[in-house]
Amino acid sequence: MSDVRIESFKQEVEKVFTFLHNEYSRLQTGRASAALVESVNVEAYGQSQPLKAVAGVSIQDARTIVVQPWDASVIGDIESALTKADLGVSPVNDGTVVRLNLPPMTEERRTQLTKVVHSLAEDARISIRQARQNAHDSIKDEEKDEDRRYTLLEELEKAVKEANEKIEVSKKEKDEEVMKV
Repeated sequence: MSDVRIESFKQEVEKVFTFLHNEYSRLQTGRASAALVESVNVEAYGQSQPLKAVAGVSIQDARTIVVQPWDASVIGDIESALTKADLGVSPVNDGTVVRLNLPPMTEERRTQLTKVVHSLAEDARISIRQARQNAHDSIKDEEKDEDRRYTLLEELEKAVKEANEKIEVSKKEKDEEVMKV
């Protein structure tokens, strides 16, 4: 017997996870990933749009991302957008495609990235605490039946615990990925 407030909390948790995983996918872990550049905004055709809307992004090898524009006339715009994105690599324009060669990760950079991973996980936990507080206040204020209120609050705490465990698992997986040489 689930409650609207608990369901609302669970939807908030899903939004937090989606955001967390999007942020994790943008971290450069030493291996090429299309997610690293897909959301870079490109000024083309008089408007700003994500890179994936004006070009195909593929992975040539473990350290090379290849960006193939749908229209050759925007290759310069794509190159300048990738330069402005400050990805830590310089785009190489050969006239038909733009290549990004990712450098090998240093130990210092890996340590830096683990701190970012931990920070993102903590931000997610904070968001979950805020959503929990909103749901908790709503249940306390609106629920008149004491037994039902107690049951709902227990269910809420169980959902919070599950969410925090998922964040911890996700953080550990990303840590391992970052530290893998």
